[in-house]
Amino acid sequence: MNKVVVLKKGKEESLRRFHPWVFSGAIHHIEGQPDEGDVVRVVSAGGDFLGWGHVQIGSIAVRILTFHEADPIDATFWRHRLRVAYDVRRTLGLTDSYRLVHGEGDDLPGLVIDIYGSTAVMQAHSVGMHVSRHAIAEALAEVMNGKVENIYYKSETTLPYKAGLHDENGYLLGGPADDVAYENGLRFHVDWMGGQKTGFFVDQRDNRALLETYAHGRRVLNMFCYTGGFSFYAMRGGAALVHSVDSSARAIDITRSNVELNFPDDPRHQAFAEDAFRFLDTMPGRDDAEGYDLIVLDPPAFAKHRDALHNALQGYRRLNAKAFQKIRPGGILFTFSCSQAVNKDQFRTAVFTAAAQSGRSVRILHQLHQPADHPVNIYHPEGEYLKGLVLYVE
Repeated sequence: MNKVVVLKKGKEESLRRFHPWVFSGAIHHIEGQPDEGDVVRVVSAGGDFLGWGHVQIGSIAVRILTFHEADPIDATFWRHRLRVAYDVRRTLGLTDSYRLVHGEGDDLPGLVIDIYGSTAVMQAHSVGMHVSRHAIAEALAEVMNGKVENIYYKSETTLPYKAGLHDENGYLLGGPADDVAYENGLRFHVDWMGGQKTGFFVDQRDNRALLETYAHGRRVLNMFCYTGGFSFYAMRGGAALVHSVDSSARAIDITRSNVELNFPDDPRHQAFAEDAFRFLDTMPGRDDAEGYDLIVLDPPAFAKHRDALHNALQGYRRLNAKAFQKIRPGGILFTFSCSQAVNKDQFRTAVFTAAAQSGRSVRILHQLHQPADHPVNIYHPEGEYLKGLVLYVE
């Protein structure tokens, strides 16, 4: 029996504009009793075909995989979508560490795949992608044609808890491998088994490279450093000093290892496992010769959903206000938000408010965003999550 999601009258317009989400409030009824994660046929109130997608309990009830009725969701489908994604990355010239699949941006909603050398790390953000993980892994190995020897599945923290899934992280192909990867000629450890996300934040690759061009001779503070990406780029850029701060002792240990990989026994670097706000409160001020003249603020998402938006914006204002207060004259501030619930204008307003409170003259040098291997589907603007500013502070 077909498993069919029938929409309420007038609720099909977003799908006709190729937006890949069906919200639960748009559904009139469901036929065929699909299990969570099943592929369902989505139709209008009048019975017109709209798309095939994964059904799931929650606000986003269906994630559309294809708007073409003749496209079965089978091995050929997975190979085609992965091959297109891979062709895009080859066009971009990416070969070492990059995102191969970025969910809706690659017409594979609910799926993330990052590549670190010969290892792929796969994350499912939907039950449907979890159910399909083995088929996706087989297609991935075929498409990559030997370039991927290991596929590690890491979705314990990204799958919806209501689904009642008890699957453990583990290898779908190959096994434990060298955890050292390369990015723009620098080496770093990837903690894909125990670290955040897939083990490293490849979305900041281009922004790290930009920071390197500003680092020469500067005293750099890398807040929320995680595994130290901005720190070792700053060191290669000729920074006079680099301090890395994160509340996680494990992250600090990996940061030290990553700096040591690239700059063994270099006395310019120190790392601190400390609360960010506490560190900013106690660090040297703007008139202190020991103060910082390049600061990176790259916090974790302050708002994972819209209910937390108000508190998130307060957090961004407070964080940036401390940086404006303390950074030395002529300093450069790299400040970011990765909260999808916070849009670009809201983030800019929070930062501008913090600047105004400081009373300092501030210029925008760059407006930053996620790199090309994290594409935004033109029909799904919600996919634009990373926002950043590079500011010159008098």
